[in-house]
Amino acid sequence: MEKPYLEETRRWVEHFVVGLNLCPFAHSPFRNGRIRYVLYEQEDIVELARLLVQEAQWLSRQPAGEVETTLLVHPNALPDFYDYLDFLEEAELLIRENDLEGIIQVASFHPAYQFAGTEADAPENYTNRSPYPMLHLLREEALEQAIDSYNHPEQIPEQNIEKMNKLGQEGIEELWRKVRGK
Repeated sequence: MEKPYLEETRRWVEHFVVGLNLCPFAHSPFRNGRIRYVLYEQEDIVELARLLVQEAQWLSRQPAGEVETTLLVHPNALPDFYDYLDFLEEAELLIRENDLEGIIQVASFHPAYQFAGTEADAPENYTNRSPYPMLHLLREEALEQAIDSYNHPEQIPEQNIEKMNKLGQEGIEELWRKVRGK
């Protein structure tokens, strides 16, 4: 039986990312099965870094029509949000050192995600909160094309904050129950 991590991650993409249209560019990859879900269950961040590079290199070699993006889910590594943020800096360095800058971009999602200047329970933090710590590997070319084809992409973050504030804590909790399969 599959561990709940990836199934919950799929439901999170379905209910939050796609369902709330937090990322308008996620609909097609989700609907067409072009999101790769990779599970890393260990705690060792050195191995996580190695896997990040391996997955970024792998993604860069795949046809975009087959796999567009990768979610590297690591439920036991980097549970502390501030440690996670430190690792993100390392991840960006690894992308550059492996000649993937301009090819692969790393986006961040974490259960304790908190934007600077916000309260921990502020609804807008849920735009980047996920069921487990994860690293999102995106093809920069595909992202640029999606942004170019979208009217006013600079408004997406503000629209997402408005959506989360309108949804409120009760609505957010209801969606989390769906993600958890309850």
